[in-house]
Amino acid sequence: MAHVEIIDDTTLRITLRLEDAITMVKMAQREQAEYAQEIITIYEKMPVFEYTHFCFYAYDSARLFEQMLSIDPKSYLSFSLSAPDSFFYALYGGMAGLYESSLQLVQQTAGTGAGLDVNAHVSI
Repeated sequence: MAHVEIIDDTTLRITLRLEDAITMVKMAQREQAEYAQEIITIYEKMPVFEYTHFCFYAYDSARLFEQMLSIDPKSYLSFSLSAPDSFFYALYGGMAGLYESSLQLVQQTAGTGAGLDVNAHVSI
């Protein structure tokens, strides 16, 4: 489980491990329809950040990340994240495995008029 340390009233220190990435991938798979857009975003944007510098908040893809925490990091002014490279690479690999089926889910939802790509406005 992710370790969250409250430094002061405005700052958190979050420490993640490889196991946390595996948990995130399993959660994404179990609730794929819920997280399909985030799966797509993480898979497409992690390479831009050279994988290990990925920021979940850069593209509104933090809901899955936040499920790992016992606290809402948006309630603080800043937080630091410490995780081994294996966390990021395992997360990316898991998202890669779910990518194609997530694309299909988003396309099906968009076809019914119920879904929107929340990241459509973001370009690199």
